Amino acid sequence: MKRKNKEISSGRKSLRYRGSQCLNCNQPLDTSDVYCPYCSQLNSNKQLSAKDFFGEFISSLIFYDSRLRNTLNHLLFKPGIITRNYVRGQRLKYANPFRFFLSVSIIYFLLSGFIDIFEPNAENDLVNVESSTENGFAMDSLVRQISNTTSQAFEYADSVEQQQPKAPIDYFSDQELDTMPFMKSYVERFSLYNNFYDKHKIKNAETALDSLNHSNTSFNRWVYSKNTTIEKIRENPAAFVNYILTKIPFFLFFFTPFFALFFWLIYSWKKYTYIEHMVFIFHIFSFIFLGMLISLIPDLIMGEQILLAILFMLLGPFYFYKALRNFYQEGRLLTLIKFVFLNIVFGIGLTFAATIFVAMSAAFY
Repeated sequence: MKRKNKEISSGRKSLRYRGSQCLNCNQPLDTSDVYCPYCSQLNSNKQLSAKDFFGEFISSLIFYDSRLRNTLNHLLFKPGIITRNYVRGQRLKYANPFRFFLSVSIIYFLLSGFIDIFEPNAENDLVNVESSTENGFAMDSLVRQISNTTSQAFEYADSVEQQQPKAPIDYFSDQELDTMPFMKSYVERFSLYNNFYDKHKIKNAETALDSLNHSNTSFNRWVYSKNTTIEKIRENPAAFVNYILTKIPFFLFFFTPFFALFFWLIYSWKKYTYIEHMVFIFHIFSFIFLGMLISLIPDLIMGEQILLAILFMLLGPFYFYKALRNFYQEGRLLTLIKFVFLNIVFGIGLTFAATIFVAMSAAFY
């Protein structure tokens, strides 16, 4: 008790520094209020000193560490429980699920990229796991779909190039292309520019457009510039795959609303809000990236992706099932049926989404 009185009577908590109004939110205060009851800021008008500044820094760090510790502990070992606690109001206890997901996924790719600097011949972990997993878990499905879509695009481009006749280029004027529907016009324009590039190897778009007697518009220049992109991808396809995979966190972030729609539909009677379903999905994705982050160094030391394969083949599906059961609190059989259904939906949705994702990535590569 004496220690507490000493702390309150000295330093920034001293009675002599207390005011009648919160300096942060202007809430009326009494001198007996050590903290503002509205915003929780310390009731003190003492000028900031070095001791105060670093004391607040250490205090906030310890507070954040407690949230981080709770988040890691419950996310790794209590699937679904962390989401249930969070949506029931225990917000201060855990890190924000959206920010935590982005943070841990970005840390994973930064660490993976750092390792690649010293292990230039090592393949990306996400690509390696694709060859050793066969389950339908969401992250694995996404990786396999991206890898397959990219590989198919490379194979198709090579086969088209090999089968291309040596006949003269089919020429279309700008006016003829403008009269076609947009998609057909774009395909024919790109095909014309690609054939012209392969034949003459002119990299400068303005020079090529002048030779083709096409307008020097920004759109035409952009379409022609994709020839150098294709050439760059053909020369180093692994770099393009890595370029795509590093964007997976942002892809998942924007694709999550579509996932949440199916959760909202099949669990509509549970009365969870749409955003609460999204919180559940972000916690699932966070677990996967945490697992990949934890297995990164041990797998590197062993020289095999053993832990990563275990994560996707065993732990991931089991964790997803347990999270569904713990959060939505339904019976084993019903949870299993919904587990299978959601994986099928993810597989179909990710096939379509990954195709668009790869195409857009190539367009801006």
